[in-house]
Amino acid sequence: MGLELIKPNINFNFLGYRRYAYVISLLLVLAGVVSLVARGGPKYGVDFAGGMTVQLKFAKAVTAADIQKPLDAAGLPHLTVQRLGQEKDNSFLISAAEKGEPLEEVRSKVDKALKAELGDGAFEVQRVEVVGPKVGEDLRAGALNAIFYAVVIIAVYISGRFEQRWMAAGLMGAGLTSAMWALRHFGLSTGYLIIAAILVTLVLCWALKLKYALGALVADVHDVFITIGIFSILGIEFDLTIVAALLTILGYSLNDTIIVYDRIRERLGQAKGEPFEKVINDAVNQTLSRTMLTSLITLFTVTALYMFGGSVLKDFALAMIIGIVTGTYSSVFVASPILVDLGSGLDTFQQDEQGAAEGGKA
Repeated sequence: MGLELIKPNINFNFLGYRRYAYVISLLLVLAGVVSLVARGGPKYGVDFAGGMTVQLKFAKAVTAADIQKPLDAAGLPHLTVQRLGQEKDNSFLISAAEKGEPLEEVRSKVDKALKAELGDGAFEVQRVEVVGPKVGEDLRAGALNAIFYAVVIIAVYISGRFEQRWMAAGLMGAGLTSAMWALRHFGLSTGYLIIAAILVTLVLCWALKLKYALGALVADVHDVFITIGIFSILGIEFDLTIVAALLTILGYSLNDTIIVYDRIRERLGQAKGEPFEKVINDAVNQTLSRTMLTSLITLFTVTALYMFGGSVLKDFALAMIIGIVTGTYSSVFVASPILVDLGSGLDTFQQDEQGAAEGGKA
């Protein structure tokens, strides 16, 4: 007998609380948007903004504060210092974003400031990496494109798997390509272009009545926006590691949503004549134990990574923690309720789905 955290006969009215859930989600997204606007956009790390990273190994035990103090005194207050590995390794990573000053000059100042404070031979330089502003801009554009194309592929996949409407999915792809081509002529930056394209994708899903795809996309975008918003509020830098976390969150949230959607599809073939809202609520209740068990196990793992994985993996683990919590929440309170609230009508929707299910059996 399988492990169950929640009794199989639970019947909680999740959809009855969806309005409150929408308000909570809206407030979280708005808080992130306000923070991003107030800060002038995300706080990009060296990968995206351009800059330099220097890895140092010290001969004796020092702390990040011991390193930061002489750097600040030397007029280098914008450098970040992170410990690498375990405390006994005495390794640190110093990062400096591109701010118009020659990076080689910054490196020289770092070297002089640390030698003046700690003495010659107190450390050795193990690695130096320099990312130019143009390379950083290209990496940023590539990361945004990766997130965008992941969202589009999710929309096409969900439409084909759950609604068997490959033609509509193809029309959506063609419409999106045309919209992207048109938007590029307005000279929008890559960030605004991707946001506009995602909004166009959502509108096309709604117009073409790709209800499952719309619910899954709104849930995925919801999770990514909240994660980005919280990172902006906390002042955490965005780099390639965070983009990897965001793409992982997209996949994790989609997996949670598909579990619920699969059960909804099964229930549609069994519960003929029942209100669609009840069918969805039953499906959510029946998959709740599996959803919670999967989420908790994954959450324990990334929490351990956050606590013991070192400073380099800390931000990645934090993004995953936020994504797992929001992904589990959105699969229950966002993706599923949207099938009801943004559908073209409950009776028509249920008849269409039952007809598709019966056609599949035939």
